[in-house]
Amino acid sequence: MSVRVIRWADRLMLTALVFLFLFVVLFPFYWIMLSSFTPKYELFTIPPRYWFSTFTLENYQTLANNIPLVRYFINSLLFAAGSSLVSVATAFLASYALARIQFRGANVIFIAFVMSIALPQVGGLVPLFESFKATNLINTYHGLVILMSSLVLPFTIWILVPFLRQIPYEIEEAAIIDGARLPQLFWFITLPIMRPALATMLIINFIIAWNELIYPLVFATSGLNKTLSVGLVELAVQPTAGGGRPWDLLSAMSMVMIVPILLLVLFFQRMIVSGLTRGAVK
Repeated sequence: MSVRVIRWADRLMLTALVFLFLFVVLFPFYWIMLSSFTPKYELFTIPPRYWFSTFTLENYQTLANNIPLVRYFINSLLFAAGSSLVSVATAFLASYALARIQFRGANVIFIAFVMSIALPQVGGLVPLFESFKATNLINTYHGLVILMSSLVLPFTIWILVPFLRQIPYEIEEAAIIDGARLPQLFWFITLPIMRPALATMLIINFIIAWNELIYPLVFATSGLNKTLSVGLVELAVQPTAGGGRPWDLLSAMSMVMIVPILLLVLFFQRMIVSGLTRGAVK
């Protein structure tokens, strides 16, 4: 076989694998989207229909009537935005201390943060619940934000410390010689250089918090503080007339959760990739 034929075969195989991967990844999303706009009586037709035969918004209307959808959406937005802002701001200060300040035990503290990522989340639910109950933080927005921030804080520090270590310390030394104090050093030197990494971590932490289930499910028992993920679980356990699950409402709820994150990733995809791959300084 000639070299040209081998290259053509390799390219064809690679293209086929890419299309197979895209099909495996995108088909479940397409099926959920199709089910959310399909009447309930057509969901389980045989043979299955892979395109709209009857387009309807009835599932979304029924969903809004069954649960406080707008309230859950606002709760998820506040929960995700608040926890991502708090975690990134706190992780930035902690990462700066670990990367720049030479003190005994800095590496041990950093390793402890990294190792804490592997701890099972469910393992600390009971002591956390008792602590939050004693401090009246159950069913509060700030309680949920504190919980979620603590969950993503080690991961955020693990990502930010290498970025800070790539920044040449001579830049900060020159600013200190020129009379810059620590707040000025943060605001005018370090923060502009770290902006891609911080923005990337804001988006990633927002996505993690948006999809979080365990903490809102356990610590937000009031309807005023429940999130979309908790609403999805509530729908899944609701009894239906013929038994089974309300797949029409579950599909509509899934789309409400997926579309904002999908738009966020599509809009900021370049920032996410560049923030994770290029390092702090070119």
